[in-house]
Amino acid sequence: MKTSDFDYDLPEELIAQKPAAERDGCRMLVMDRATGALEDRIFRDIADYLHPGDLLIANETRVMPARLLGAKRGTGGAAEVFLLRQHGTPLENRSALWEVLVRPGKRLKPGTGAVVDFTDAAGNVALSAEIVDWAAPSSQSASTDGAQKGERIARLTTQLPSLDEALHAVGHTPLPPYIKDYSGDEELYQTVYSRRESSAAAPTAGLHFTPELIASLQERHVRWETVELEVGLDTFRIVDEDDPERHVIHTEYYTVPQRTVDAVTETRERGGRVIAVGTTSVRSLESAWDAEAGVLASREREATSLYILPGYQFHVVDALVTNFHVPRSTLMMLVSAFSTRERIMAAYRHAVKERYRMLSFGDAMFIR
Repeated sequence: MKTSDFDYDLPEELIAQKPAAERDGCRMLVMDRATGALEDRIFRDIADYLHPGDLLIANETRVMPARLLGAKRGTGGAAEVFLLRQHGTPLENRSALWEVLVRPGKRLKPGTGAVVDFTDAAGNVALSAEIVDWAAPSSQSASTDGAQKGERIARLTTQLPSLDEALHAVGHTPLPPYIKDYSGDEELYQTVYSRRESSAAAPTAGLHFTPELIASLQERHVRWETVELEVGLDTFRIVDEDDPERHVIHTEYYTVPQRTVDAVTETRERGGRVIAVGTTSVRSLESAWDAEAGVLASREREATSLYILPGYQFHVVDALVTNFHVPRSTLMMLVSAFSTRERIMAAYRHAVKERYRMLSFGDAMFIR
């Protein structure tokens, strides 16, 4: 198995630069995971493939306003700080340490007193970020891989009542790097059922659902439950190693509540299917599998580095709603594991030939 096995020709013009006019009006490629048979449908047609007693499980995370555009204090030079994850525990309501990416990295190094200020719509400084340390271990120098990627520890401070208020005053919803100059409604990069802001990227398979579609499915006795996985930026990174098994996957935090565990148990007992909405839901559910006890267990913000490659035995998930993924990514490997590499690559060739819209704002795939 080589990383190149999960590569495919992705024409740049097929990378969707904006959402579909209607969330559930996008196209959907339906694939039989056992045979590879394909059907071209519209997403709202998913109702035709779901049965009473089936269970949909979606990732309810919400994207943070994590992209901060400001100016370096003292010089006024443009600077960007991208929030990755909170580091340690909050210092107080108006101050906290965060692991961040910065640009330009050469001018925002720890130990230099570098501070970036962010102004609100009225031109007032609402938030400041002082670069205090490298995110990599202290034994690594500025020439290490972690430092070259711009990863830092920043102390965020505000004079507003809370950091949350400050972030919403100055922050922007981050979009994947392959979406250029989107200026539409940022709420369209959030799922309609999103709740707690905990992610740097959206669980995009869920973008196709509308409140009306969810209600319609529930009226057909298709159950709906959620998990939470805090999606990080590493979800967009391709695998650099020639041997994918040498790749070290990123760590993310996930929660599987007891109500979802109970719903899975009841669905299994009644002969229904567990259908994951998105690869992040798959990783949450499969990470929560207790192999020793042979059951799904509830989890509360636990870390997972689950890396799903072909040959993986799925314990919880029977079907998958997903988007089309970046070539050579861990997500291409995950969906290949859910069927076979050959069938997935054939499906992707079909999608490219039929001019499906690809990646985060693109069309959907239902692997059943």
